[in-house]
Amino acid sequence: MNLPGSNSNPESNPALRSGPRLDVSGKRVLVTGGASGIGAAVAAFFAEAGAVVCASDLNAPADAPAWTMLRGDVSSEADVERMSAEAVECMGGIDVLVNNAGVLEPGARTDRQALAVWQRTLDINLTGTWLMSRAVGAHMLARGGGAIVNIASIYGLGGGPGIGAYTASKAGVVMLTRSLACEWAQKGIRVNGVAPAIIRTPPLDAMTREGRLDTTSLERRTPMGRLGYPVEVAQAVAFLASDWASYVTGVTLPVDGGWTAFGADGHASRG
Repeated sequence: MNLPGSNSNPESNPALRSGPRLDVSGKRVLVTGGASGIGAAVAAFFAEAGAVVCASDLNAPADAPAWTMLRGDVSSEADVERMSAEAVECMGGIDVLVNNAGVLEPGARTDRQALAVWQRTLDINLTGTWLMSRAVGAHMLARGGGAIVNIASIYGLGGGPGIGAYTASKAGVVMLTRSLACEWAQKGIRVNGVAPAIIRTPPLDAMTREGRLDTTSLERRTPMGRLGYPVEVAQAVAFLASDWASYVTGVTLPVDGGWTAFGADGHASRG
């Protein structure tokens, strides 16, 4: 069994598979950015739990997943309308929308950053979330309810150097989540979000292997002493989408090993 703060992979922990389980079986779930990373983990988690899943992405995954893949750009109004209609046709409706598609282009100070980078980041991360919520929200309003879960970031709750466009876009997602929750609460639609810290996705692992990123300082900055895994984000998403969260709306839940709880400089983990 994994101990808090351990570096072992929670995906191999049998405790995650025991005890009462969230029931999302039969729910019809649309996940954007579902070809890799957190999005693929969310899609896989729902599919393994018995949900019917469609996932959208600009790129098809190398291996055919056990769910339907749709191609499209969440920053394109036409693509969003088409993908939403295709998902409804494929699954017979949409009960859960997970707005995961996003982009991060770090490394440039604001005084050196191109406007195109700023615009693209907001177009995908924030406008894309709004477009998908608008399209699928209209469907949910017509059918009497549903759940939307937006993938924000700890950097939407606090800033960071060289990622101004990203932090602004994710802060916008947090506020959009609250606004939509207020707007649709009495219509049977719950809108929540999760704010992951730095998660061990394939690109991050590749950067670590190639020596372009040292995760040691990040792990020591995290009270639990390790980085997160995509499945841990997926579990939080599934909870917020499930009936177990029936009285929860407007929340952005940090999935960060205590990162946002630690407000000082230096190392949070000890030992």
